[in-house]
This record gives sequence, structure tokens and C-alpha cells, in this order.
Amino acid sequence: MKIRKGDTVQVTTGKDKGKKGTVLVVLAKSEQVVVEGLNIAKRHQKSKRTRSQGQIIEKSAPIHVSNVSLLEGDKPVRVGYAFEGEGDKRKKVRVARPSGKKL
Repeated sequence: MKIRKGDTVQVTTGKDKGKKGTVLVVLAKSEQVVVEGLNIAKRHQKSKRTRSQGQIIEKSAPIHVSNVSLLEGDKPVRVGYAFEGEGDKRKKVRVARPSGKKL
């Protein structure tokens, strides 16, 4: 997956379109990411003890990776890979597709 934990992303489709945030969790198997403060879902929680109250908790829900775009500066960019170095010391590096800059 081309998006990692800690990346700054922008939502490209859905109810939060245009909003920006930081990736908190990457769910590789389902190809989803949890972005801080976006795609908020409300969960009703029952009271745990007899005399305490239940509550409504707001939680960030996962978004599919295809609906977010990595940011380079202020612009959303597509991500590609390039190899850096030679021989046994070659490293796979993420690069921005239009500019070719390392991310």
C-alpha cells in the first residue's frame, strides 16, 4: 500500500471531500486507513455499572485508500516507486508521480 501511518492525506470523495488529516492506522488487509478527525461515526455505549450513564462516543471510522490522496506540500499527488542506490544497497523509495520528488 502506498499510504503509510503518519502521512498527511486529503479526502478526494465522500462526505469529507477536501478535508485534510493525518493517517493514524493503516488496515492493509481491507485496504483502508483511519484519518484523524475525519469520517466521524457515533457509537452508543451502554453504562458499565448500574448507576452510571451510557454515552455517545465519536470515533474516526476507516476510509478506503482509493478515496484519499497523499499530499506533497498543499497539492494532492499520486505515488509511485523508484529505486535508489546500486547493487545490494538498492532501496525502494516512494516518489510523487508528477514531480518525481522523494516523499
